[in-house]
Amino acid sequence: MQVDVVIIGAGAAGLMCAATAGYRGRRVLVFDHARKAGQKILMSGGGRCNFTNLNSTPNQFLSANPRFCISALRRYPPQAFLELVERHGIEHVEKAAGQLFCAGKAKEIVDMLLTECEWAGVEVRLKTPVEAIEATDGGYRVTTDGDTITTESLVIATGGLSIPTMGATPFGYEIARRFGIEVLPTRAGLVPFTLHPDLKERLASLAGIALPVAATANGMRFEEPMLFTHRGLSGPAMLQISSFWQPGEPLVIDLLPGRDAATDLAERRASRPQGTVLQYLDEHLPKRLARVLCDWHHWSAPLQEYSREDISAVAGHLQHWAVQPAGTEGYRTAEVTLGGVDTRELSSQTMEARRQPGLFFIGEVVDVTGHLGGHNFQWAWASGVAAGQSV
Repeated sequence: MQVDVVIIGAGAAGLMCAATAGYRGRRVLVFDHARKAGQKILMSGGGRCNFTNLNSTPNQFLSANPRFCISALRRYPPQAFLELVERHGIEHVEKAAGQLFCAGKAKEIVDMLLTECEWAGVEVRLKTPVEAIEATDGGYRVTTDGDTITTESLVIATGGLSIPTMGATPFGYEIARRFGIEVLPTRAGLVPFTLHPDLKERLASLAGIALPVAATANGMRFEEPMLFTHRGLSGPAMLQISSFWQPGEPLVIDLLPGRDAATDLAERRASRPQGTVLQYLDEHLPKRLARVLCDWHHWSAPLQEYSREDISAVAGHLQHWAVQPAGTEGYRTAEVTLGGVDTRELSSQTMEARRQPGLFFIGEVVDVTGHLGGHNFQWAWASGVAAGQSV
């Protein structure tokens, strides 16, 4: 069997690329070893899929080559995908600034992509793992169980290593290495933190409590909610900062963002000398957290007994809490994979490998990782369109 384009991976990037190429009149065949297309779409956003972010710009992406994503994102901005969603009559809601979710279920996005592929004449074969790939004089030979397909263009849209229970594998990286393409080290991103046993035990009673914080690591700061869990620290603030945190380094958490605890406490000492730190914290933090902090640091005396240095120390604990994570929960719960196919090996215009004509890499398998909030889906759509216009 001969086709113009073979795409390996029926996820967000792969299906977007397939429809784009199909509408250009290319004969496209998509393979995926999974039982369902778009599995990561289906589980994202609590089943409602945060399908893009209206404020998505290159500034929201990490890469060893930060400028690589500019071309694709500019040529296919969030508004372009939103127009596609609205043409299909999918209702959506904006939950946080720019973050668009399905008003219904994420399945609507998958159905939309599959409908686009059908209209574009694309064939999608699920439960079909690829067994071998070889370069030929005119392109590539792809072997599956019982079929051999030749193609001019081969697109790798296999995703990263995150959430292996959904079928994530290193297949895309293996293909890159087989053709001499550099793959940068990978690690889990947008992932909760785990804690060392002593700190985990001290915070155990706080599981389920969420509060707004500001988290800082390696010069990056995110002001979003944090969630205490049975394993450690999660919530948007922790997921965001996890992509910048390096193992062995501290993570600094401000439990009172937007406040000046030292000034607040000094003023209270003057106006209410018999007041306590606990009374102050009860006004600004969840009560259970306030109690744990006061018991932990022995903040029980009336404020009149605190010196200026004591007040400063209390404020430091509250607004510069240096946590040394044990690590992260890893790929098991990570939303994305950092690192991947080196963008210096690819054309930023087409996603084609510079040293291997006809071979393209798109989506999460590439060393481009977005912040939390719909940016990674926007990269999937944009990189998929860039390749789909070129294959």
